[in-house]
Amino acid sequence: MKKAIFSISKIVLALSSVLGVSQIALADSGSSVTNAVAEGTVKINMRARYENVDQDNASKDANAGTLRTRLTYRTADFKGFNVLAEVDNVTATGQYNSTDNGKGAYSVVADPEGTDVNQISLNYKNGGLKATFGRQRILHNGQRFVGGVGWRQNEQTYDGYRLQYAVNKSLNFDYSYIYNINRIFGNSSGKPDMRGAFQLATVNYKFNKAHKITGFVYDLDYDMSANSSTQTLGFDYNGKFGGLKLHASYASQSDTADSLKDFSADYYALDASFKVSSITLKAGIESLGSDNGVAFSTPLATLHKFQGFADLFLGTPSAGIEDIFAGIATKIGPVAVSATYHDFSSDVDSIDYGSEIDLTAKYKFSKKVTGLIKYADYSADDHGVDTSKLWLMVNVNF
Repeated sequence: MKKAIFSISKIVLALSSVLGVSQIALADSGSSVTNAVAEGTVKINMRARYENVDQDNASKDANAGTLRTRLTYRTADFKGFNVLAEVDNVTATGQYNSTDNGKGAYSVVADPEGTDVNQISLNYKNGGLKATFGRQRILHNGQRFVGGVGWRQNEQTYDGYRLQYAVNKSLNFDYSYIYNINRIFGNSSGKPDMRGAFQLATVNYKFNKAHKITGFVYDLDYDMSANSSTQTLGFDYNGKFGGLKLHASYASQSDTADSLKDFSADYYALDASFKVSSITLKAGIESLGSDNGVAFSTPLATLHKFQGFADLFLGTPSAGIEDIFAGIATKIGPVAVSATYHDFSSDVDSIDYGSEIDLTAKYKFSKKVTGLIKYADYSADDHGVDTSKLWLMVNVNF
């Protein structure tokens, strides 16, 4: 029997009310709807990327050239409503394992070819209320727990219903009921979409411009993988003290719904950054704990942002993980550069996983064109194998 943590009857009633309003509005004025469609906006984004993966194992080096073309259309507003439609197409060249192209002898670059409806939604806004129905992008709190995996060419999006309500400038609520998660693997039969009843809720409070705290509850009930079902409760704080930025977060995760696992694991993160002249220094620690052989997991996160760009920890090891990191960022002329060092170990059993160095260089050619070079070098001890990755990327907006 599923452990219910939310009563969704009020949510369903609210959604039904909004949909009822939309039907009345559309019936009232067909010509106005036509104008809203005609006056909509169209955006085109093209992102070309070369990715090289060199691993100290039997896999052949991957060399992937990919191009994502994204077409986004949004109607003009009509009585608070608008419709958003977005389609992505990914084409590729080179030798690499996309997870769906049959080239298993090569290292993985998880960018399969294909065309997908990335977003299609009915949106409503009235004062502090926002409602979104359909396929949509959801990004929470730096994307540590819920994100879009935007680094990959095929983005992760969510099918369901979302309500956001701003009580005032300080306090707002955000609730989503998701029944399907469109993963980065596109239409791959080997890595299908994730279906279930996923409830994502946050409460955000701004004390002032410098201090914000977010409480969150994530209840993930999977249809096809019951043992993956978890319930996570926690908070996230961001604050500024002059030139010092401080971030702290804590969460507790346990089994829920029909999961046969029995565990309760903790998560915590503490990091700070300080800007001196044109140089920003950052250091911190992040820990995903383990209990009864089960590790704290964040399956909906934009994982590439965390624990190293080499992506050796997309799934948390069963003994958990502790990431101690330090970095520096600055500008060399017009080029923004950064370097970060990670030291990885387990939460239990004192396992030394390895270390990693991540480097980036970003250049803005114009308002619409940016370039990026990124490099990751992971040195393995007791987890994975030595891995280096290089990316060259150009992003163009029309």
